[in-house]
Amino acid sequence: MIALKNIATCALLTGAAALFFSNPALAGIPIEHWTQPSGAQVYLAQSPGIPMLDVQIDFDAGRRRDPPDKAGLASVTADMTSAGLLARGSDPALDENALSDAWADLGAGFDGSAGNDRMSFSLRSLTYPDLLGRAVQLAARQLGEPAFPEAVWERNRQRLDASLKEALTRPGIVSSRAFTAAVYGSHPYGYEMTQASLARISVADMKTLYASLIVPCRAKVSLVGAVTRAQADALVTTLLSRLPATTSCAPLPTIPEVPPLAKAEDIRIPFDAAQAQVLIGQPGFKRDDPDYFALTVGNYILGGGGFVSRLSGEVRQKRGLSYSVYSYFSPGLHAGAFTVGLQTRPDQANEAVQVARSVVARFVAEGPTEAELKAAKDNLIGGFALRIDSNRKLLGNIANIAWNKLPLDYLETWTQQVQKVTVADIKAAFARKLQPERMVTVVVGGAK
Repeated sequence: MIALKNIATCALLTGAAALFFSNPALAGIPIEHWTQPSGAQVYLAQSPGIPMLDVQIDFDAGRRRDPPDKAGLASVTADMTSAGLLARGSDPALDENALSDAWADLGAGFDGSAGNDRMSFSLRSLTYPDLLGRAVQLAARQLGEPAFPEAVWERNRQRLDASLKEALTRPGIVSSRAFTAAVYGSHPYGYEMTQASLARISVADMKTLYASLIVPCRAKVSLVGAVTRAQADALVTTLLSRLPATTSCAPLPTIPEVPPLAKAEDIRIPFDAAQAQVLIGQPGFKRDDPDYFALTVGNYILGGGGFVSRLSGEVRQKRGLSYSVYSYFSPGLHAGAFTVGLQTRPDQANEAVQVARSVVARFVAEGPTEAELKAAKDNLIGGFALRIDSNRKLLGNIANIAWNKLPLDYLETWTQQVQKVTVADIKAAFARKLQPERMVTVVVGGAK
């Protein structure tokens, strides 16, 4: 068995690094899509060069589905699916240690996690016949028969409680929480786990959430690896076979959109630290927004391009106020935040904030130059291959296509969409999305 694990581990590591270096048509991999009788939607990219398979299963069960007084429920529920399995038929119960050992014996892995929008489960296994079938069966059990043991939850709750206390001693966490609350207000994107919300979460809450949202008809399953369509279809059927069958899949309750900010807000939090943490921003845009490419290219110029960005040039290179300064959008099913971030000496915080705000306001008003646009396109298009140069990266892109209902040729046309962006497109898109005069500013560090 040890030899089997060693072979599996070596092959997985080799495959993760080498998958697309053997494939010259990086963006030309066709994506197949179909819907199973259960309602599950399947997206497949065949990659027969290496005997490996990566799978991601997504459900609309992320943090936006948390009850307001139980923030963190989705996250801890996903985490607890690895705490043990129930006994079913001839399959014995497994505690968390036995489950971990079972995965190690297969040289495979299965994990659960929750983000703002989705609860996701990922399977990675070699496709050798004596391994893949067993890995899929074990994954089906973990997906469909988690035990949610009370004793493990009480232990985890204590660990999380201590972690939450410790987190509030770090200025980066303090600034992030203050920024999130100010940008999102009462929207579920603004929910943050606290000691109080953690204390309210029970195993019964986890079971209720899981039973209502983790059902086959709500699954979006993405696969990348050495399997055919027929094999993928059978595999997905097995993966979902232990979830409760449903005769209908009624729409879930609608979540309201993130409200725009009514006015600017300046939040200063004293904190004894060598560096002040600065965050500036506002609600941004949804992932399905037609301005997506213009905003992506524009943000590369503004603050997403590292040392070649506008923000870096003004804040770091010209004035030496911060080693690193950045900006990014985080679009989701709702308008994720636009964020500018930097660290600086507390006595320089006011100047750094003023310069960063000025750079953003000028960019929104004037847009980029043609030279900046050309450099951004060259970098983005030239680096596109690195976005899909491994099994796992390609899987993430396909899951993104599945979740956001993007065209199946999205990866094949990505560079064309970037190339089409003009200076006028960027200027108009940023003017529509950003209001510099109404942004939130959070500074953590220094005296009040």
